[in-house]
Amino acid sequence: MDADKILLVDDERAIRLAVRTALSREGMQVTETSDGSEALELLKKQQFQLVILDVMMEQVGGYEVLQAMRAAGDHTPVMMLSGKSDEMDQVLGLGFGADSYLTKPFHTAVLIQTAKALIRRSKVYSQGTSDLDIRKGPFTVDTLKMECLKNGEPLNFTARELALFRFLMEHPGQVFTKEQLYTQVWNEAVVDDNTITVYVKRIRNKIEDDPKQPQYLKTVRGIGYMLSV
Repeated sequence: MDADKILLVDDERAIRLAVRTALSREGMQVTETSDGSEALELLKKQQFQLVILDVMMEQVGGYEVLQAMRAAGDHTPVMMLSGKSDEMDQVLGLGFGADSYLTKPFHTAVLIQTAKALIRRSKVYSQGTSDLDIRKGPFTVDTLKMECLKNGEPLNFTARELALFRFLMEHPGQVFTKEQLYTQVWNEAVVDDNTITVYVKRIRNKIEDDPKQPQYLKTVRGIGYMLSV
């Protein structure tokens, strides 16, 4: 089995050494750079199973790299690393399309388990679990191409948005609490209520004609969310 390839982008040499050492011990192949612009060039030439991005870098920062990736249609899982523990900073990273967010200093054991969970989940959803499309109302989830369409038009979901929407498509009309959603959809990932709120908002912005008055992804007050199609 080929080793999982990780792109590590951080301008702190000590952090790169610690992360590279931890992941290499798990049999992962780590490519590292201290520069965001170089990271974008590497992403054009190689395919990685995970990108680990430092938020604050001197030239091109982590958020810029992340935004450029998502704008280019690159849905490789991204783990953000930051010295900031502010909740809004974490929400900002998730809003840009990050899949996970770790605050420095962090335990390498947490980083390893999060990395494995992100890679495993990405592989599962990239392979698909059925030869059949999932069709509900105006929506179709193509389980082979791993994309979602509304009335035949692509919705350009990120990997995590697609994972959440696919789960809801498989359980239409069923109400799920935030806790049930992050347990069912992301399993081992380190997430919280704010994470679900961010992704629900982002999905609504893509599927609803009026996100403030959602027709499909509805809030059931005091309980959670449901997909009505």
